[in-house]
Amino acid sequence: MYHTNSKREFSIKFQPQMQILRPSIHSRRANIIVKFQDLYGFAVEGNVDDVNILNEVREKVRQQGRVWWALEASKGANWYLLPQVSSLAEGIALKSSLKLSTLANAITLKRLIRKGIPPVLRPKVWFSLSGAAKKKSTVPESYYNDMTKAVEGKVTAATKQIDHDLPRTFPGHPWLDTQEGHAALRRVLVAYSFRDSDVGYCQGLNYVAALLLLVMKTEEDAFWMLAVLLENVLANDCYTNNLSGCHVEQRVFQDLLVKKCPRIAVHLEELEFDVSLVATEWFLCLFSKSLPSEVESPLFRTHFLSVAPTLSPSIMILMFSLTTNKFSIVPLLSRQLCGCGMSFSMRGQRFCFM
Repeated sequence: MYHTNSKREFSIKFQPQMQILRPSIHSRRANIIVKFQDLYGFAVEGNVDDVNILNEVREKVRQQGRVWWALEASKGANWYLLPQVSSLAEGIALKSSLKLSTLANAITLKRLIRKGIPPVLRPKVWFSLSGAAKKKSTVPESYYNDMTKAVEGKVTAATKQIDHDLPRTFPGHPWLDTQEGHAALRRVLVAYSFRDSDVGYCQGLNYVAALLLLVMKTEEDAFWMLAVLLENVLANDCYTNNLSGCHVEQRVFQDLLVKKCPRIAVHLEELEFDVSLVATEWFLCLFSKSLPSEVESPLFRTHFLSVAPTLSPSIMILMFSLTTNKFSIVPLLSRQLCGCGMSFSMRGQRFCFM
């Protein structure tokens, strides 16, 4: 009679030869979903790796903040605006050295801005360096308050469209999607619609003004930032009835895409994909609907503080980052994605940033 192995012996004997399929640590981490709010109150959803990336970004922001605060302590609160001069006589005597000091401050400031501005300092730095403070100084101190009181209760085509768009502006946000948030956003948009009758109100400005409110903290500062953006930074007629400025941006972007990212341009052409289908929203909303707020704020910084004549270079930076990855560009574009290093679900949309 032959001896037969038990099931236990059989399993032990052949265990080294049997492949044990278990989920890897990366797949397990990818299945753990973390939900939290970002710096500006937007809901963020991502896996553990996504959160780790965001934490690394935030740590770099904190490190950069320590540099800014050190300069504030050593050079003064407004060191980036005025050279440090103790008296007029000293200023005249040290004219040449002051030129060098001003140049050194400008170089330092440019380097710091490129690395990022701490969230706490953004309202002051943006307002000072964008030209908003200078624009505000040309009118009476009570200009904004007088404007909001003067237009209160008036009904125009612009105010009707604003009222229609308010509930659709970042729904679910803990402050913007409240009666108080709607009222503040409405006052900013209505006031500017009367300030510039050529622009009035254009869909897309609600998202831009909403993000400015979150960053600048006050309605008046957000109003003047919106004014300097539309009057001094962006191309003319971006938000007029015919959107001619937006069409110019589209043409510049398409030309730059062919020149700087030819592989993407050829791929899109082969698929007969019109990039304007998604890029139009990028231009009109300044990426505020398509990028997480902690990514969007540095792009706003670029628009305000470098005063670029076109938005296309900002898009090209995002598009170029896509070319270094092995992902298909079309699905990303179709979901309004722009390359940044994380995969989040924000504002009701799913983002896969690289």
